[in-house]
Amino acid sequence: MSEVWERALRGSITGEVDTGPRRRAEYASDASNYRVPPRAVVFPRDAADVAAALDIARAEGLSVTARGAGTSVAGNAIGPGLVLDFSRHMTAILDLDPDRRIARLQPGVVLAALQREAGAYGLRFGPDPSTQNRCTLGGMIGNNACGPHAVAWGRTSDTVRELRILDGVGVERTLAADPGVLAGLPEFTREQLALIRTELGRFERQASGYALEHLLPERGSSVAKAFVGTEGTCGLLLDATVDLVPVPAATVLVVLGYPDMPTAADDIAAVMAVRPIAVEGMDARLVDVVRAHRGAVPDLPRGGGWLLIEIDGDTAEHAREKAETLRAGVGAVDSRVVTDPAEARALWGIRADGAGLAGRTPDGHPAWPGWEDAAVPPERLGDYLREFEALTREHDLDGLLYGHFGDGCIHVRLDLPIADAPQRFRSFLEDAARQVVRFGGSLSGEHGDGRARSDLLRLMYSPAALAAFAEFKALFDPDGVLNPGVLVHPRPLDADLRLSGLRPLPTTGGFTFPADGDLATAVHRCVGVGKCRADTPGGVMCPSYLATADEKDSTRGRARVLQDVVRGELDWRSAAVAESLDLCLSCKACHSECPAGVDMATYKSETLYRRYRRRPRPIDHYTLGQLPRWLGAAGRLPRLVNRIGATAPLRRIGLRTAGMDPRRAVPTLAARSFRRSRRSSTVPTGTGPGVLLWLDTFTDAFDPEIAAATVELIESLGHHVHIPDRRVCCGLTWISTGQLDGARKRLRATVDALDAHVRSGGVVVGMEPSCTATLRDDLPRLLPDDPRATAVAAAVHTLAEFLETQPGWRPPDRSGQTVLVQPHCHQHAVFGFAADRRVLRRTGAELIEVTGCCGLAGNFGMQRGHYEVSVAVAERGLLPALRAAPAEAIVLADGFSCRTQAAQLAGRSSRHLAQFLLDR
Repeated sequence: MSEVWERALRGSITGEVDTGPRRRAEYASDASNYRVPPRAVVFPRDAADVAAALDIARAEGLSVTARGAGTSVAGNAIGPGLVLDFSRHMTAILDLDPDRRIARLQPGVVLAALQREAGAYGLRFGPDPSTQNRCTLGGMIGNNACGPHAVAWGRTSDTVRELRILDGVGVERTLAADPGVLAGLPEFTREQLALIRTELGRFERQASGYALEHLLPERGSSVAKAFVGTEGTCGLLLDATVDLVPVPAATVLVVLGYPDMPTAADDIAAVMAVRPIAVEGMDARLVDVVRAHRGAVPDLPRGGGWLLIEIDGDTAEHAREKAETLRAGVGAVDSRVVTDPAEARALWGIRADGAGLAGRTPDGHPAWPGWEDAAVPPERLGDYLREFEALTREHDLDGLLYGHFGDGCIHVRLDLPIADAPQRFRSFLEDAARQVVRFGGSLSGEHGDGRARSDLLRLMYSPAALAAFAEFKALFDPDGVLNPGVLVHPRPLDADLRLSGLRPLPTTGGFTFPADGDLATAVHRCVGVGKCRADTPGGVMCPSYLATADEKDSTRGRARVLQDVVRGELDWRSAAVAESLDLCLSCKACHSECPAGVDMATYKSETLYRRYRRRPRPIDHYTLGQLPRWLGAAGRLPRLVNRIGATAPLRRIGLRTAGMDPRRAVPTLAARSFRRSRRSSTVPTGTGPGVLLWLDTFTDAFDPEIAAATVELIESLGHHVHIPDRRVCCGLTWISTGQLDGARKRLRATVDALDAHVRSGGVVVGMEPSCTATLRDDLPRLLPDDPRATAVAAAVHTLAEFLETQPGWRPPDRSGQTVLVQPHCHQHAVFGFAADRRVLRRTGAELIEVTGCCGLAGNFGMQRGHYEVSVAVAERGLLPALRAAPAEAIVLADGFSCRTQAAQLAGRSSRHLAQFLLDR
């Protein structure tokens, strides 16, 4: 039974209200170390909804916390009362005036969306934090966000012209440069002039506390700018008017190499002399993590750390001239000018993903925010970094360093002992705060103080300054309704820690987690950076979130729910867990794209295993989850099965009974499987162990012509090809439905069948990407005690990978042909598509590469209740690409799911790579 206030809230707003345990778990954390479950999450549609929610909260004694994308690393987007998520509905760019170079927008607008719209006029918003493809302008205003280009275009506070807000008592106010907009504010400013001038605004990145310096007459008396960085404690933003800046005519990236990061910091004055538009520092160990996680990175100059410096110019030649002037005037040991835009984006991408990539120390220990964001005057940065390194050694801590060196702002993730030694955690943070204050610095340089650092403000500011902060907040929020526990009357920094009390989770025979130890640690890889919410060009993660825009369907939302499960707050068998995982496609994209290394497909499989082990399962787990078993039987009577599948009433009844969506068509079985048509191995045509073709269930049963083409192609290179003597399976469908005991049984049989071939030096070539990826990735983790599993996994190759090892192979000339290719999600995640891309480009064909998941994703799109989302995911990439492609274009899709989705939803047939290379 809902409470009275909840019913009143639902009846008062047009947006949504959610008090369910799943939603509360999703919004209990942001990108910080803290967990504070709200009483309810509200998704306001307009200003009237915001006002109604605030009125009811005040009447019921509930706090109100504003939230955008939830990417705050300080814990200022979580609260115990109502959390208002502005990112779902209040996302409109209300006006964009290119002549005046201003934009008016709602708080839920994602920065990247503003940049796209402004870019059409040659304009952009100046500040650009690394989370720009998911962070909202409301959140940026709340935290006074900056980003790499703050050295040129300032912080968010420097862009704000006017803000329309609701204060803590529900009064709508328009903040600009008139202190008289708020009763008592002019008097407060006059009384605090001396304090403000001596303690605040001492250097550009002094972000801790309230930015009262903007109230000074000599600073423009801007209440709007003073409001920026108040972290939701003074008002709820309804809309904002901000300045835009011209996009530079030309830019070039200069990379300077130094022996270490402190030495790089010593050179900042020389770097800033050429007036760069971005200056970022990056430790070599961070790049080492990227290499281990993603493979190759662009060439970097010699050094143990680098400065990435962007220089603009009126022309490309002018920018290069400035770059050469920079190189000649600095003390770097090596340098490089990067002119290729793609290469420059790749280097900036390393820096942008720093918060997630730094989530593990070089030794593999989890690393956390907490001392994430300190800043000192740039001229003191080198000395500060040396002392900071000494301090971390003294506290036996390690981490990866990066940040905005041009502004003196440093980001670092450290292996803080949050779970097992909270007193050591507090001791380090207090020592670090005293250290940065000694250098004339700030606890925070851009992300705000939140729950992480508000408790430390007493070490940075005088009691009089803290009292002034409290008085300033009280002018806006006299009853302390807005985001309590932050900045004023702060919660202790070691209260509400998400990791506090976390214990290892006993294994039950499912997946192993060698990099983490257990599932409890693994799901806490998600620190909340929220890249899964980003619509990233070329990215796949997270397809269901991109289709629904609901936090529950993001990788982060699911991780938060599972974190509550391993903490004991939610039961494995609860409806909350089932709802959270229901729309996960198990596409594995997070496995490669999440900078923190979250692998939700594996976590989902393990959760389903624990939920249903030795218990009855949903019917589709027995049908789709054990599909290879049924296909083996159906293959004996393909005509009968196909006739039933083609008879609409029987098909619909059969699909419903099997737990599938009746709107789906049933794929047609081949008249004769490849195995039945090839009863014995081919006569050897070469020497050595030959090539073992991994004959997956889907290719064998539905598309044996693909296997035939693959064999012909490989044999044309002088190899003899054989298949396993008996029918074996990778267990993929068992894995995706959490039937891990059954999966292990099949994988053991697979290892038995492949072991002799692998030991003799033979390779295994897969045709179906999902099955090939399962052998490469899941096999060793499900059979960790069998050394043969690792050897088999290492021997598995895609067809493109195999072809690239053949020195005599030359691809056919397909010049003049257009190829639309849909990379499979599992291939994207486990192998990458680079080998296929190289092979296809060598043919001379024009290549159109589809971005995103096809939406069918194995059993997902067939299951009852998933059809609409499956189609919506396909509409994100595959279907628009098929509609836009020329009629004569060849559609290429190695994945059975991808081919099926294209055929069922667009009526387009597809070829496999082997068929394309043989022109079949």
